[in-house]
Amino acid sequence: MEKGFITQFIRTLIGNGSIFASVDIWRPRRKVLAPVFSMKNLNEFVKVFAKQSMIMADLLEPMAGGADFSVWRYFNTYTFDSVCESTLGIDLNSQKNPNHSFLTAFDFASQELAKRLVSPWMYPEFIYRLLPRYKKFDYHRNVIHTFFDEIIEIKLKQLSTQKGDKNDINGTEKTFLDMMIQSSDRQEKKYSDLELREELMVIVMAGTDTSAVGASFAAAMLARHPEVQKKLHHELDDVFGDSDRALTVEDLPKLKYLEAVIKETLRLYPPVPLTAREVMNDVTLPSGTTLVDGVSVVLNIWATHRNPAFWGADAEQFRPDRFLEGPLKHPLQFQPFSLPMRNCLGYNYAMMSMKTMMANMLRRYRILPPSHMDEHKLKEPLKVSFDIMMRDMDNYEIRLENRRKRH
Repeated sequence: MEKGFITQFIRTLIGNGSIFASVDIWRPRRKVLAPVFSMKNLNEFVKVFAKQSMIMADLLEPMAGGADFSVWRYFNTYTFDSVCESTLGIDLNSQKNPNHSFLTAFDFASQELAKRLVSPWMYPEFIYRLLPRYKKFDYHRNVIHTFFDEIIEIKLKQLSTQKGDKNDINGTEKTFLDMMIQSSDRQEKKYSDLELREELMVIVMAGTDTSAVGASFAAAMLARHPEVQKKLHHELDDVFGDSDRALTVEDLPKLKYLEAVIKETLRLYPPVPLTAREVMNDVTLPSGTTLVDGVSVVLNIWATHRNPAFWGADAEQFRPDRFLEGPLKHPLQFQPFSLPMRNCLGYNYAMMSMKTMMANMLRRYRILPPSHMDEHKLKEPLKVSFDIMMRDMDNYEIRLENRRKRH
């Protein structure tokens, strides 16, 4: 359950946020966070996903029928606006103003952490702090921290001026921050401002990047598999007909094939392709190999997701129907959001967000492959790079065309 030593570098950005915290810190925080991610709470955020994804669909209109473009910026700003509104209660409108200082700082910090992870000579903190690049990292880290600190201060002032029970937050539109404060207040040791910031950073950063990466890979795969996209359009037409009505929480369970498409994308291109753990006691594997106390192990999610022993001879193929053919052979063969006990609490949140954004996009558009790619190249696997999250080296290039005119 203890995360690998290499994750210490990520903690230089997010502190002891529960995703990478030591077990003694993670355990009590998990008790606070688990109720916050209940399905009852998550269902309330579908209205936010629907609103923000319709803004995204409108902004994509000028691209329909045009040249190749990267869908990344549209998906990344959608997820950022959705996460900020559902987590913090603020609409930053980054979809229409994509150069937000937080996004710039987060992008730089992610790239810098990835470089450090693969550069052992930068592991010692005293050496890293002597390098010119540290000043840039520290500047962007301060931008991120200030962003959260200001929001927390405003929220706590609002709560302190409320009349009546401090756990009775005014209004019906509760955010993750509201719920975290409520849940923390019920525990023996309530969250400090620093703890609130650390956990909010995990939710916003993970919620923004994993959903955007997952959806962007899904768009790239649909562009390469028109037969899958055609089947997906049939499902959307069955659920929504020819109307432009808003997507609701009741629609999501009906979109079974869309969920299979997203899961198959996450299988082949998991946003987080590996995770690390510390061995605390000697463990002998079925193969006979013994992992000894004190060793760090890297768990290769990418390889597990492509292992023919679990997925069959077509493990390298994009075939969403495999997720509709019954239970998996092993409960841990599919782990895009890590493993229990320390799996990602935001799994359902991310899936609901991705389903909503993809549904509202595909109701209006057909995704086509980039014009410069021939048939042979489209059959090749995507080329990827490591940047904390896994990225498409072609930056998720696609084309769009309108399916039908809006009413």
